[in-house]
Amino acid sequence: MADQGGQEKTEKATPKKRKDERKKGHVAMSKDVVVVVSLLGIFCCLRILFPMIYESLQEVMKFQISAVGGMNELTFANQQQVGWKAVWVVVECVFPMGLLSIAFAVVGTGVQTRFLFTKEPLKFNLGKLNPLKGIKNMFSLKQVVELLKSSLKIMILGVILYNLLKDQIIVIARMMDMSVITSSVYVLKEIFNMVLKIGMVFIAIAGFDLFYQRWSFEKDMKMTKEEVKEEFKQMEGDPKVKGKIRSIQQSMARSRMMQAVPDADVIIRNPTHYAVALKYDLDRDNAPIVIAKGQDHIALKIVEIGEQHGVKVLENKPLARGLYASTPLNSEIPAEYYGIVAEILVEIFRLNKKLV
Repeated sequence: MADQGGQEKTEKATPKKRKDERKKGHVAMSKDVVVVVSLLGIFCCLRILFPMIYESLQEVMKFQISAVGGMNELTFANQQQVGWKAVWVVVECVFPMGLLSIAFAVVGTGVQTRFLFTKEPLKFNLGKLNPLKGIKNMFSLKQVVELLKSSLKIMILGVILYNLLKDQIIVIARMMDMSVITSSVYVLKEIFNMVLKIGMVFIAIAGFDLFYQRWSFEKDMKMTKEEVKEEFKQMEGDPKVKGKIRSIQQSMARSRMMQAVPDADVIIRNPTHYAVALKYDLDRDNAPIVIAKGQDHIALKIVEIGEQHGVKVLENKPLARGLYASTPLNSEIPAEYYGIVAEILVEIFRLNKKLV
C-alpha cells in the first residue's frame, strides 16, 4: 500500500475519487455472483420451459421422419424444407434461453454496479500492453486469490460429481431396461438436482468472493494524506479562477444594489468619495436601512441613479463617512446616528407631503 513518495495509503477514498473512478468503470464486482445468478436462473427457466422444448423437438422429429418417408426422391427442395424446419425449432428453443442468459447476466452485473454503463474501459490504453505490468499482475495477491478460488471450485465440483455419480452407478446400468422417456426424465431430474446442489455451494463461494472484491476495492481506493490534500486544493480551485468568480459575484451584488437605489428616501454623500442610500418604512422598519453604499465611481453612480429617479441627495461629509464605515449593506443604521438621520428624513417626508 505504499505510494510513489513512500507514503502509505491510510485514508478512505473521498466522494470525488469514488465518483471519478466510477466514471472510469472501476467498481467492486464479483464475477462469481454473475455466474451463479446466470447458472441458477437458466436452469430454473429450463426446467419450466422443458415441456415446451420437448414438444417442439418431438414435432420436428415426427415431421422429418414422415417427410423423408413420404418422399419419392430426396431433392434439394425437400432437403431445404426439412432443414429449415429443424433450424426454426432450434431457434425457437435456443433463442429464449439466450435472451434469458443475457438478462440474468445483466441483472447480476447491474445490481452490483448500480447499472453503471461507461465506454471508458473500451478506450485504447497503451499501458495495458506493458509486459512488465502484465508479469507483475500475474504474481499479485488478486491473481493468487483468483487461482485459489478456481482450484477450490474445481475440487468442489469434482467431489459433488463423484458423490452423485457413485450413488447412481447401479441405476444408470439398469437404464438399458427402462423406456427412453422414463430414463430421460430420470436423467434430467438428477441433472437438475446436481445443478441445484452445485449452485448452493457456489452461492457460498460467490458470497465470499463478493466480500473479498469489495474489501480489495476499498483497499485499492485508499489515498495518502498528500493525495487528499491535493484533491482538496483542486476542489478549492485555482486562485485566478476563484478571483474571477469573486469578481463576478461582486458585480452581480453591485448590480442588485444599484437596482435598489430608486427606492431610497435619501442619499447622503461626501461630494465625490462616499455615498449612502437610506430607506425607512415607518410600518416595517425599526430604523432606517442602508440599501446602497459605495466609494468613488460607485458613489457617483449611486448619486446619478438617485437624481434620475428623483431621490433627494444631501451632502454631509461626516455622516456619509460614518454610515459607510459602520453600517453593512441592508442593515439598520447604528443608534448613534438616529437623531441626525431622523431630522433629515422628517424634513424629506414633510417636503414630499407638500409636493403631493
